[in-house]
Amino acid sequence: MVIIAGAGPTGLALACGLRQFGVDVRVVDQADGPATTSRALGLQPRGVEVLARLGALGDLPEKAVRLRALRINGAVALDMGFLRDAGQLIVSQAWVEERLRDRLSALGVEIEWNTPVSGVSGWDWLVGCDGAHSAVRKAAGIAFEGESVMENFLLRDLHAEWDLDRESIHLFVDGASITSVFPLPGGIWRVMSPGGERWTPGPIDSVEWESTFRIHRRQAATYRRGNVLLAGDAAHIHSPLGGQGMNTGLGDADNLAWKLALVVQGRASEQLLDTYEAERRPIGARVLASTTPATRLAMGPGVVTRTIRDRALWPLLGLPFVQRRLVRFTSQLDVKYSGPLASGRRGGERVPAFVRTGRWVLAGPATCLEVAGERLGDVVHHERAGETLLVRPDGHLAWRGPSSPERLAEWLNEVLGVPATPRRTTRS
Repeated sequence: MVIIAGAGPTGLALACGLRQFGVDVRVVDQADGPATTSRALGLQPRGVEVLARLGALGDLPEKAVRLRALRINGAVALDMGFLRDAGQLIVSQAWVEERLRDRLSALGVEIEWNTPVSGVSGWDWLVGCDGAHSAVRKAAGIAFEGESVMENFLLRDLHAEWDLDRESIHLFVDGASITSVFPLPGGIWRVMSPGGERWTPGPIDSVEWESTFRIHRRQAATYRRGNVLLAGDAAHIHSPLGGQGMNTGLGDADNLAWKLALVVQGRASEQLLDTYEAERRPIGARVLASTTPATRLAMGPGVVTRTIRDRALWPLLGLPFVQRRLVRFTSQLDVKYSGPLASGRRGGERVPAFVRTGRWVLAGPATCLEVAGERLGDVVHHERAGETLLVRPDGHLAWRGPSSPERLAEWLNEVLGVPATPRRTTRS
């Protein structure tokens, strides 16, 4: 039994992934019910793929806003069609959670609201997906290292009839003041203002939601301590610039689900879980390292910062090669893993042909399929001449090698180890 603390996108995605592999889960949350408001609003192509693998994407692509421009004080400063064409969706986090809850319910699991986790002992496996103030992380004694980047932001979702293009992000800059306005589905505008300013580009009909927050960059000192693991905001928090938060958490869940399933089912030893931190912690660190300076440059005070932003940053964003690099980074489709689960030429790279399968894929002869199925369980088979490919459920190439059952068995035994007898569930 796996206990998941937190019914946000990360916890729900992890629960769906584990259930699809046949693992029993409980999802608990200290809140009294689902969130109706949304901090995150961007679903990147990587996040779209994760939801598709889980059968939870649903109608989100049709309901989402697709951006086509960045406007500064009304004028088009950047054509953002490159992000729209890459598959970025502007959609409420609350909607993403709703689709995941529906999928989890179809898989036989209902969320246990009003159920906080008071400690980390006594569970078979406990995964903290309970946000930046994670009770699981604190109870496990895991440090959350980092710093405050910027303070006193006001975030509001507003109903208003403004004469603004609803396929653009709008920045209103006045000296040191910069207010960001984003279109959300359902005719809502999201307004983010540093310093708690309440300026808007027109009259407001009503306020859907508002909150103040600080931007921090922090990362857990470790993603695992014994039978306790961390994912999502419990493991890393950073600036919302670039819409990376929810998507990085979905990537954590996507990476952890199949590994934890193999361990729980007795198909792999616990050493496999060491690859979770080894693969995902650098991704979180990369997001922290990139979003922090970009936030300080785009939104920081001071004449020098504003001059660099206005005369260098905005023009640079219009260059095609800069846009291509930005797409590769923000989409998270360029993620490549290294280590024992990335063996052979192009090992660890995403395999586009199989990214929505959500299961192990063996491209090679049937003799190799028998070996893979014995260790991994359900494996999708594709006949292939030449080298054999073994693709992970998260769509990355795990192994490429000769079409030899003996060689594949040797590699599987090495990376999966000798499985221990699954521990008896002590709570239910």
